[in-house]
Amino acid sequence: MDTIFALASAQGRAGIAVVRISGPSAWGAVRMLCGDVPEPRRASLRLIRDGDDVLDQALILTFAKDGSFTGEESAELHLHGSVATIRAVLAALGRQPELRLAQPGEFTRRALENGQLDLTQVEGLADLIDAETEAQRRQAMRVLEGAVGRRAEGWRHDLIRAAALIEATIDFADEDVPTDVGPEVQALLTGLRADLAQELAGADAAERVRDGFEVAIVGRPNAGKSTLLNALAGRDAALTSEYEGTTRDVIEVRMSLGGLAVTLLDTAGLRASDDPVERMGIDRAIARAEGADLRIFLLDGDYDVPMLTPRLDDLVVQGKADQRREAQGFSVSGKTGQGLDRLLGAVTEILSGRVAGAGIVVRERQRLAVQNAAHHIDRAVDGLAAGAEAELVAEDLRQAIRALDSLVGRVDVEHLLDVIFASFCIGK
Repeated sequence: MDTIFALASAQGRAGIAVVRISGPSAWGAVRMLCGDVPEPRRASLRLIRDGDDVLDQALILTFAKDGSFTGEESAELHLHGSVATIRAVLAALGRQPELRLAQPGEFTRRALENGQLDLTQVEGLADLIDAETEAQRRQAMRVLEGAVGRRAEGWRHDLIRAAALIEATIDFADEDVPTDVGPEVQALLTGLRADLAQELAGADAAERVRDGFEVAIVGRPNAGKSTLLNALAGRDAALTSEYEGTTRDVIEVRMSLGGLAVTLLDTAGLRASDDPVERMGIDRAIARAEGADLRIFLLDGDYDVPMLTPRLDDLVVQGKADQRREAQGFSVSGKTGQGLDRLLGAVTEILSGRVAGAGIVVRERQRLAVQNAAHHIDRAVDGLAAGAEAELVAEDLRQAIRALDSLVGRVDVEHLLDVIFASFCIGK
């Protein structure tokens, strides 16, 4: 296997830059640059040389096979983070014949192939790198620490036990089986059904934590939607004007509320219009509002919002509270900030309630694997109840086990790996 290397820290000038090396020649590369190989897991100060040329003075960390991220001999060079130093060290490594520059995600791919991580942990690592909010970070850490794999292994253990009992009735059909396996198999599968159903019920919420929510601000033209968006965002994200129809497209602002990723949408004012351009904006606004997780209906006086009807959790508020002597009900002002804290608190409470029952299955691929396992377990339970042939029940149990194996990457994932690791940066 090739030995790979890459810059693991961000591009550009920094106080410290980290270069990673992994593979059978990793320690040889360190010896070539530093003259010796420091003791594993002990940071050691060394001069890095390329022939007679001193490139840098750096901290060197080495890792043995059984103690590295990739499951291979590996090393990290903690350099001074100048662009020139990084370039010189990478060039020196590139001139060693046993080494090559790593591809995106190749270090993590080797960790998977060497059994250091399962596929769900790889996905958790990718989510951790991309995490923007506290909720996303916590969720990604649970997955990275192996929560999905441990849960799947428990399910798999019960399935294997049930399958073994069924197989015994097939293998020893002509002999006296000392006990009736039916009740134990039924109990195992009933428990599994309940566990998988609970996990699937929380999958949508888990995916929302990962992907974030969309909250659309809707209302009539000049109701104060853009001003409200700018106030909530803390910056001038949307153009405001006293003229109706200023907003023609959907303006998006990403923010964190209660640790949740939320995208606020400022939409075109909703009204009947003969202007074809404005009409396009209105159609787009309606489409995004219909697909949003939550809508804020911003009223202008006593007017309702045409073309849309509030759903159960939607918020209906009076806008331009600064212009009203006696604002009734829930009122806000984007200009003065009146009612903004209350509005943000209400949005946070609603969205937090929706993720309260989030499970540990956070990706569509994972959800489909669990769903497939649940489907075959249902078939097995129904087959037992109907007195189906033991061979058919056993086959459904084998398919359920295979589905759980695909969840953690034991089978049927080769075609997914290139897609998954393409999302990683070089050096990870």
